This record gives sequence, C-alpha cells and structure tokens, in this order.
Amino acid sequence: MDSTILDNKNIILHLGLGSFHRAHQAVYLQKLIDLGHNDWTLAGGNLRNDMLDVISTLQAQNGHYTLETVSPEGERFYQTIRAIAYVADFDEQLSGLVALGAKSQTKIISFTVTEAGYYLTDKDILDLSFTDLANDLTRVKNGLVGHSIYGALVSILKARIANHSGQVTLLNCDNLRHNGNRFRSGLLQFVDLLDDAPLKKWIIENTTCPNNMVDRITPRPTPAVRASVLSATGIDDPAALMGETFIQWVIEDNFIATRPKWELAGVEMVESVTAFEEAKIRILNASHSCIAWAGTLRGYQYIHEGALDPHIAKLAFDYVTQDVIPCLTPSPLDLAAYRDVVLHRFCNAAICDTNQRVAMDGFSKIPGYIAPTIRDCIEKNRPFSHVAILPALFLAFLQRWHHGQVPYAYQDQAMDEASAHAICDASDVVAAFCADTTLWGSLAGNALLTSNVRAAYEQVQLFSH
Repeated sequence: MDSTILDNKNIILHLGLGSFHRAHQAVYLQKLIDLGHNDWTLAGGNLRNDMLDVISTLQAQNGHYTLETVSPEGERFYQTIRAIAYVADFDEQLSGLVALGAKSQTKIISFTVTEAGYYLTDKDILDLSFTDLANDLTRVKNGLVGHSIYGALVSILKARIANHSGQVTLLNCDNLRHNGNRFRSGLLQFVDLLDDAPLKKWIIENTTCPNNMVDRITPRPTPAVRASVLSATGIDDPAALMGETFIQWVIEDNFIATRPKWELAGVEMVESVTAFEEAKIRILNASHSCIAWAGTLRGYQYIHEGALDPHIAKLAFDYVTQDVIPCLTPSPLDLAAYRDVVLHRFCNAAICDTNQRVAMDGFSKIPGYIAPTIRDCIEKNRPFSHVAILPALFLAFLQRWHHGQVPYAYQDQAMDEASAHAICDASDVVAAFCADTTLWGSLAGNALLTSNVRAAYEQVQLFSH
C-alpha cells in the first residue's frame, strides 16, 4: 500500500487489527468521516505474525471491508468501512509500525492486545514469570524490536523521539479495568527494567493514557459471514465481519495531543470512566464468561443457547442482582436496566457467538472480572454465594479441559498448563484452585473464598451432569 495516502491527515496508529478494533474504533471514525470530518485516518498492523491472511486481504482492498450488524430481533445491516487507510506489512522488526509511529502526524497510538497481553498482577506489577514477557524484555535489551505491547512501544517511542515528532496519546482499548492507568504503569515498569531513564522521563512528560470503556460483541468471522455479505450486497469480501447493533465507547478526555471530534459520532467523552467500566466488566464481561463456561458444560456451542437456557440465565441474573449490584451501589448508572440490556444482547442468535471465543483466557478473566466482586463482598462482610458460582464453573470447565473433554481448542495466554493440570490432579482441587496466585493474587488461600467456591462447586457438579 502507498503510505502517501496518509499525508495531510492526523493519524491514529492502531496495534492489533483484529475483529474488535475493526467493528468498534474504526466504525466510530467512519461515522466521523461520513459526517464530513476528513482530517483523521487510521493506520495499523499486528505485533505478531498471526492473521496474515486478514492483513494481506485488507492490503489488497485498500483497508476497506464490510461490516454486517445484527440486532437481537434478527435485522441485518451492511456497511463498508473505509476508515483504515494503511495496513503495514508484518516483519520481525515491525518496521512498518515503527515508521508510522515516528511520524509527526501520528497523534494517537491505540491498541487491542487482549486482557492477557499486559502481564500484570492484581497489584499492577509486571509478572516476569510469563515466558513471553521475559523473552520480550531480553529481546529489547539486545537491541531488537519487542512484540509485546511494551516492547513494541519502546521501539516506536524511541523512533518518535529521534524524529522529534512530539507528544502522543497512548490509548488502551482492551477490556481492562482502569486500562489506561494500568497500561501506563506496566510500560514504565518495563522501561525501568531496561534501565532507560531518559525514555521514562520522555514518556512521563510527553504522553497521556486515557482510561476508556469499550463495548460491542464481535464474534470471530466465519465463512457464513462472508456468504451472508455476498448474498446481501453482491460483494465477496474475505475480510467481512459481524457485530451486534449495540455499540458503546466512553473515554476520559485526557489527550495530550489533538484528538478526533468523537463526541459527534456518539462517543461519550467524560471526566471519569470508573462507573462505566465497573458496570461493564462485572456485569457484561463476567456474565458473558459465566454463560460460556456453563454452556460448554451443558454441551452448547453458542452463547445464545446458554443465554436462553433458563438455568444458566438464572445463574447470570442472580450473580448480577444479588452480588454485583449491591457492591456497585450507589452508581450514576441504572444497573438493573443495564443488566437487562446485557442479558438480552446475549440472546442474539444471529450473532452465533461461540462459547470457544468467550470462554478463553479464564486465568485473566477470574482476576480481572470476578475476583473484585468477591474481594468487595469479603471487605463488606457480605455473602457471595452467587458470584462464587462463576469460578466454580471455570473450575469444572478446567477439569473437562484437563481430561481432554472440552470440544474445542481452549486458549489461555495467562495460563501455565503444567500448573493448571496440577490443580486438576490435586487431592483437593478446590483448595488448589483457590490457592493459585495467578487466579487470585492476594486472595489466594483465603478461607472464605475457598469455602464459598467449594459449596458452589458442589452445585456446579450437579448442574453439569
């Protein structure tokens, strides 16, 4: 692709051109473009050598692709997204991304690398027990470009400094609580490990990292989506993807350089996203995982099947109603109404969202989505039998995985497979599970946690057979 197409534009460089970014952040920029605001464009690529077919397709199509959106009632809409103007080739030195990040027109560097891609403990300490992170640190120390978000950004920001390209906003768009603050902490720790005080000083003085909350259910694209797009539009698009009609983006207005007028496209620019992100992570994300783990145990393939199962639906409803809402009250949001919208969205059969996609990364989702409610309940001396069902479901799911009985490949970036198998082989699997520090951090071994999960696990055992 010809990078001169980026000339005379403000650039958002996005790292991680997966389905979610293309169905969310790119859509908001497309809305601005459609309103006549043409001063911003997107460029991007991937940090790892995956999705090479998608990258090559996007390059062949000049970054354009078709988005199919589907309502819970089955209504379908089609839109061509043209917001991504340039897609970088992948190479081991990320040369295309580094060059883009060094441009003075690049005012925002955003990224989606999944929750597990930040390697943070519940105390926001970089966890070098993750081999990928330790190897990446070594790679950068040896003068190579890293492929973690931290290693890649170190190289990009150094190139930016050398080019005198000025201040830039670093925008984390993953489902991570306080995502901007936590990413910034991880990045500065990574730089400390490199013993690069000048780079750390530049980052502190020349970047901001706004917290933001993102929401849209976007299943992995399937051949059926491509066929549906072809049938409806006559366009055979290998990069076509699907999302639900619901979409939301809430961002702290804390940009050190200029930014798009996102508020004109429906983005909520706010002083603080805390109430929004707590509701979304605890109500939507945790319930989504609950339905995926429970649905797998019941033999379902899709999220909507579990969401329409009265028993599973009650588990999710009771979890939110009995444990989450009391912990988040008072809130500026109508939490009960939000719960009802979320659970209705999960019933969208047309999305065909798989349990496989949503069940992944349990070793990140337990500490990120579920443990905070348990911690709140313990601190407030509240019962938490309903939220305890969720880790119990994951433990039952993990046991199925251990015995080779999960009907799909389970992916978990934060899981050490040997440790997970050891939990499942333990004489007391609940105690071993509740003692795991990757899952529970400072809660590991807590007696109340263990007793509640034990009682919940007994219920789950009956439920899943």
